[in-house]
Amino acid sequence: MFEKLKLKKQIKVIRQRILFLEQKRARSQAALVDAILKKVDPSDEDVEYFNQFTGEIERLRTEMHDLEKQLFGDKENGKV
Repeated sequence: MFEKLKLKKQIKVIRQRILFLEQKRARSQAALVDAILKKVDPSDEDVEYFNQFTGEIERLRTEMHDLEKQLFGDKENGKV
């Protein structure tokens, strides 16, 4: 039972972190789109931020999916 609560809490924390990072990535993405629309090269800093945020979001999503498999895998096996 404690393990199930721990998994739920970890998933919640990761979801909140993903939302936060997606907001930050959206700012970088807006700067990239603005540069494209103005037909200028985007700043290397904006590209780097976008790539960093995207990488971290993907890593967290993978971690969250693994935790969800642990949590819901128990239900499928009749352990919950």
